[in-house]
Amino acid sequence: MHKPLAGIKVLELARILAGPWIGQLLADLGADVVKVERPVVGDDTRTWGPPFVEGADGETLSASYFHSTNRGKRSVAADFETHEGQAVVRKLAAHADVVIENFKVGGLKKYGLDHEALSALNPRLITCSVTGFGQDGPYAPRAGYDFMVQGLGGIMSLTGEPEGEPVKTAVAFADVFTGVYGTVAILAALQGRHATGKGCHIDMALLDTQVSVLGNQALVYLVSGMLPPRMGNEHTSIVPYQVFPTSDGHIIVACGNDGQFQKFCGVLGTTWHLDPDYSTNPGRVTRRDVLIPLIAAETGRHTKADLLARLGAVNVPVGPINDLAEVFSDPQVVHRGMRLDLPDPRAKGGTIPSVRSPIVIDGVPMAAETASPQVGDHTQSVLADPAWGG
Repeated sequence: MHKPLAGIKVLELARILAGPWIGQLLADLGADVVKVERPVVGDDTRTWGPPFVEGADGETLSASYFHSTNRGKRSVAADFETHEGQAVVRKLAAHADVVIENFKVGGLKKYGLDHEALSALNPRLITCSVTGFGQDGPYAPRAGYDFMVQGLGGIMSLTGEPEGEPVKTAVAFADVFTGVYGTVAILAALQGRHATGKGCHIDMALLDTQVSVLGNQALVYLVSGMLPPRMGNEHTSIVPYQVFPTSDGHIIVACGNDGQFQKFCGVLGTTWHLDPDYSTNPGRVTRRDVLIPLIAAETGRHTKADLLARLGAVNVPVGPINDLAEVFSDPQVVHRGMRLDLPDPRAKGGTIPSVRSPIVIDGVPMAAETASPQVGDHTQSVLADPAWGG
């Protein structure tokens, strides 16, 4: 299949997660993504282990963290601190369609590699700048870290048990979402360039993204003026919609309407659905403190397998809480090919694992076919490539 971004050249001057996530997603969609790294040490996340990918001869081939967000790219080693390294970046930028960078605000200006300078060489250039707080405002000079942004941006006030401490997500929530939104912005800018013939500067901020994805919880506050509480695994406006115990673990039950609650009661052998206090969702939400312990006591009499089978058979939304071993052995996940094993003769076993993007176009999963590069793997080939001015 001819991938939709084939022929698009992306220069990645980014490291850690949000910027590289953009580059990896564009590579999955067919773009030629060239990642410029510091000689020898490369992207910071190459050392963020263990675990490390093991080489065929027992050496390490960078941390798993690095491999989670850099497949499908080519690596060029260049030192921004030197005139030679700056010249390499300018040469590549002159032929690129997109530059991704996540330096602090103004961080590239001292090297003459900021959007204004590079777009003077290439007016069609689209630059996506990823920072913690954006290009302007009182926080603009600050460094941005996902954990801090989760706290500042409100999600931690909503996550965790009511009586416990606020909790961050286990995945870098703001970073990954910024990567996704940054990709959308770049695709929109490429489309816009068809009409104007000119590039543009995209300003992506982790805090903006974190606030944006507060979603319905933000509107609870903006509409009512009330602060949504931390509710653990419970839902603010639907009952029952949470984790429940079984005799051998836990399951998720998500009754989104009264009909599903009626079926749920039928499986459990109860008559709560006939009680006017619980027959409608508003009643159940109002009286959750009484109803939830009753449900938990009843589900605790059954095994996970029993409830998953019986509730699933009557179309009550129910599911397990899988660990990652169970996730990657789940028949649906296996069928959809979410795990990738990308060839690399330097790796032990000849492949490096990866997780594909969720995008499927005309039945073809959008995933790059090459593993993450080692530092400078492609310096000579990229600089000699006519498409990049070689």
